[in-house]
Amino acid sequence: MLQTVRATGRTRLITNELEQLLATYSIVAMAIQSVTGLDPRGDDSISAVEYAPGTTQQDATIDEGYELIIGSYVDRQCGPVLSLRADRPLPGVFQDRALALPPLTTGMARRMVERTGIAAMLTETDDCTRRSLETLDQLLICVSQLIAEQRWIKELLLRLLVVPQVGLLVLDAQVVLYDAAVQADDLPALAIRPYPVQYVTEWMLRDGTPVTIRPIRPEDEPLMVRFHETLSEQTVELRYFGPQKLSQRVAPEQLLRIRCVDYDREMVLLVEQRDPITGERAILGLGCLIKLHRSNDAEVGLLVGDAWQGQGIGSELLRRLIQIGHDKGVARIIGEVLPDNQVMLRILPRFGFQLHRSMTGPVQVVLVL
Repeated sequence: MLQTVRATGRTRLITNELEQLLATYSIVAMAIQSVTGLDPRGDDSISAVEYAPGTTQQDATIDEGYELIIGSYVDRQCGPVLSLRADRPLPGVFQDRALALPPLTTGMARRMVERTGIAAMLTETDDCTRRSLETLDQLLICVSQLIAEQRWIKELLLRLLVVPQVGLLVLDAQVVLYDAAVQADDLPALAIRPYPVQYVTEWMLRDGTPVTIRPIRPEDEPLMVRFHETLSEQTVELRYFGPQKLSQRVAPEQLLRIRCVDYDREMVLLVEQRDPITGERAILGLGCLIKLHRSNDAEVGLLVGDAWQGQGIGSELLRRLIQIGHDKGVARIIGEVLPDNQVMLRILPRFGFQLHRSMTGPVQVVLVL
């Protein structure tokens, strides 16, 4: 869509184009309500508000809330930069602006909000407004993903309003594109490598269950904890070559190494299922491919939840990781498998892995790409 707009000679998106773009990244849906009009009685009165199911309409004015602005601009050295600021000075807040480089993690988004002093203001009010703080975190993440993935965007501005007893409102949005004279090679690079969306695909288990296979995100920590809670002792021992307590597997420093990866050298793919009724997400399995230091080899590892073994998850993850290894110019994919893990020892040769057994230790597996 953005390229089509540029081809017409325009650099600003109109209303329906903005709605389509923001909806793609769930940005408007993140808000509890969206302002659709202003009361003719005064410029600062909100009359037309789309309320989420179960909420009741309340009169509100801009003067009653805190107006916030999420913006994006291009820095000459750092590339795209995300900003969050209050539209007017907040009482008792000396710093009302924070900057960050997209894409953001949950922790980065929260720290961004806290640096502005907005968090302190919101937590001192009602429960509805406090919930807006969590929504604001997610909104920042969504906007950062938009900026990281849609490189033709030059500037973005999103005006928000947090109204006590009402929640988070979207007042206005503006997007400015690079003009048609700018070529792809001229676009500024991100300071932080963007999320590899090319590896996000839909797939189906053998029993017909639809799932999404995607690279891990830093904010997947809660999902990872719940996944590890479902694993049996046998599955844990086969993966970690011995017993390992849940507290060890979900320790923050352990999960940090898995969920915060350098996509250039590492890849962790998740198989994710979303409940069609509740929308709750769950991880069914994961596979990782990690380039070894000072080597062109990469190590592979797989872990599938007990309830989902036998559904083809391990084979599909392995197939995709091998392709990623090809994409990244890996020379060999290597790994170790316990002799008791007969399922993996049957699967690996189907993909061309050579098995090197020993009398005592694990089986060494090697695939030359």
